[in-house]
Amino acid sequence: MEFQVKALERSGLGDETYMSPAILKNPPVQTMKEARAEAELVMFTVVDELFEKTKTRPKDIGVLVVNCGLFNPTPSLSAMIINHYKMRGNILSFNIGGMGCSAGIISLDLANDMLQATGSTYALVVSMENITTSFYTGNKKSMLLPNCFFRLGGAAILLSNKRKDRRRAKYQLTHIVRTHKGADDKSFKSIYQEEDENMVKGLSLSPDLVEVAGDAIKTNITTLGPLVLPLSEHLLFLMTLFCKKVLRKKEMKPYIPDFKLAFEHFCIHTGGKWVLEEMQKNLELSEKHVEPSKMTLHRFGNTSSSSIWYELAYLEAKGRVKRGDRLWQIAFGSGFKCNSAVWKALRTVKKPKANNPWLDCIDAYPVEVPDFQRIN
Repeated sequence: MEFQVKALERSGLGDETYMSPAILKNPPVQTMKEARAEAELVMFTVVDELFEKTKTRPKDIGVLVVNCGLFNPTPSLSAMIINHYKMRGNILSFNIGGMGCSAGIISLDLANDMLQATGSTYALVVSMENITTSFYTGNKKSMLLPNCFFRLGGAAILLSNKRKDRRRAKYQLTHIVRTHKGADDKSFKSIYQEEDENMVKGLSLSPDLVEVAGDAIKTNITTLGPLVLPLSEHLLFLMTLFCKKVLRKKEMKPYIPDFKLAFEHFCIHTGGKWVLEEMQKNLELSEKHVEPSKMTLHRFGNTSSSSIWYELAYLEAKGRVKRGDRLWQIAFGSGFKCNSAVWKALRTVKKPKANNPWLDCIDAYPVEVPDFQRIN
C-alpha cells in the first residue's frame, strides 16, 4: 500500500477518477459476474449516448468492432452489445482482445478496412478496458503500478462510408500508421500478464519499458512523418542526413521534424505523466498542445484505448476544433505497439451541450498539476 501511495502522489492523477464498483468493495470482488457488470456499464452507457447523439438506430450498424485488453468472456463483448441492442443478423462483428492501450486505433483500422470492402453502411467501434479483472491484489511492485494509473472508462465511435454523411460528419480519417515490435523479445515481454510467486494474476511492467516504448514511438513517428509533413521539413531532414553521412559531421544533432506544422491538435495516450512529458520534450510541443492529454490524465486517469477519445472530447468541449484543423492521435501499449491516426476536421465543432464527459467540469480546466501531491 505504501508503494502505491508514493506512485499515486507523483502520478498526475486527480481525485475524481473512476474505479470499478467491484474493486471498491472490501475485499474486492473479482468475479465474472462483476466483470460483466462493469463491461455492460461502460459499453451500454457510451453506445446509448452515441445513438442519441447521432440519431442512429442499432439496426443501421453493419460493422461492429469491440476492443478490450484483459477481459474476453464467452459470449464475447461484441455479442453482448448485439444481444442488448437486438442488432441485425448479418452484422460483421469483431472482438479484439489482448492488444493493450493502442487497440483503439487497431479497431479503427479494421473498421475502416471493412467499410471500404462493403456497401453503404455504418461501423461502430467500442474501446474500453476492464478494471475488475485486471486489478492486482498481490505485493509485487512491478505488478502494482497498473493499479495506480488504470481507471474505468470507455468510448464509442461511429464511422460511415455513406456519401451523404459527409455533410454532418465532424472528421475525416486520412491516415493510420501501425508499428509492431513484437518480434523483439524485450518488447514482447515489456508488458506481460502473469502470476506472481503467490499465483496472484496481474500485469507486469518490465524495467525495459521506457526504452521499448521510445523505440516503438520513434519508428511510428518516422513512418508517419513523410505522410503529413510539409516539403520544407523533408528538405531539412535530408540536409541533416547528408551532412552526417556524406560530410561526416558526426557531432551534428539529428533533425527533429516540427510536427506542429502538420497538426493543430495532439491527442497523446495518457500512458503516464512521464510519457507525456517526454513526448512534449522530444516533439517540442507547448503546454497548450499537451493540455488535452495532461488534463485527461488528471480527470480520468489512464482509461487505456479510450483515452485518446477523452482528449478529443476535451478539445471539443473547449471549442477549439475549427474547420480544416488536423488532429493526431497516437497510442502505445503491450506487444509492444505504437499506432497513429490522423483526422481532418470537416467543420467547426460547436461546444457540445450534452453527451460529453467534460461538461460537468470543463470550465474548471486546465488546472495546475503538481509534481507531487500528498495523499493522506
